[in-house]
Amino acid sequence: MDLNNPVLTGKKLRGAKKMARIPIKVVPTETIPKKPEWIRTKISQPEEVQIIKDLLRQQKLHTVCEEAACPNLPQCFGSGTATFMIMGDICTRRCPFCDVSHGRPNALDINEPLHLAETVKNLNLKYVVITSVDRDDLKDGGAQHFADCIREIRQTSPGTLIEVLVPDFRGRADIALKILSKNPPDVFNHNIETVPRLYKAMRPGADYQHSLNLLKKFKHYCPDIPTKCGLMVGLGEIEAEVIALLNDLKDYQIDYVTIGQYLQPSKSHAPIHRFVTLQEFKHYQTHGGHLEFKNIWSAPLVRSSYFADRQYYGEAVPVPYVRE
Repeated sequence: MDLNNPVLTGKKLRGAKKMARIPIKVVPTETIPKKPEWIRTKISQPEEVQIIKDLLRQQKLHTVCEEAACPNLPQCFGSGTATFMIMGDICTRRCPFCDVSHGRPNALDINEPLHLAETVKNLNLKYVVITSVDRDDLKDGGAQHFADCIREIRQTSPGTLIEVLVPDFRGRADIALKILSKNPPDVFNHNIETVPRLYKAMRPGADYQHSLNLLKKFKHYCPDIPTKCGLMVGLGEIEAEVIALLNDLKDYQIDYVTIGQYLQPSKSHAPIHRFVTLQEFKHYQTHGGHLEFKNIWSAPLVRSSYFADRQYYGEAVPVPYVRE
């Protein structure tokens, strides 16, 4: 810690301040590349978007849709869906691709599981995704808080399916998985994010093999619960590396896979290396089909929680929305 500029509990670091201490420095870009024609989102139902935002603020809840500046926010909020981000909006990691703020998190809100359950019920959600910031400050990485959220939702909305998108629980995987296996979700999701060669630059503090092991260990504890994994492309990987990664995911018994285009949140974040073509996305989709995942979605605007219910039920990746 810089003694002249200590990180205070609850203080958010974003952009250049967030990236200041990562191992491989990000050189700020002068301009963010213009998106190609195939990357567009549809802006619709602004009143529904505002209703959801107002309800979230009333319950003191956060969504990764907002905090990570997801391009699909209008589309998902407009259809009445959201991916909830628990345990606050300050992450203990400094991944240069992510727009979530870094810092020293506040203490857990013990009422958050109840507030989340109330919101899920009020929105009448049939499928909910729960994710979180990394909480390396907690002895269980936040696993018990995930379990508490699952329990509360099941009590008030027993018909709702629950997908959790968990951090890597670095150094706490065994205790975290034991906790979650006692009250498991309907889908266990953990993002691998990128190919192993880029881990030091893109996922400081994380480990590729550890993430694979986490997914496989959960499957060992709960063999009947499907596992899911997502990654981004356009960060500097090559096609052969993505194919090798998909082969790894199959070897580690992953059921659902998502692949989407990395989009640079700001000039201070990791630069876009390239916009992956639709043909390349289709190649990954085809290869995943050969590997016989339960479902693989590969398209520019796909994100880990993008229409997660539709992927779970076996639907094909939606046709990209076009701005009207």
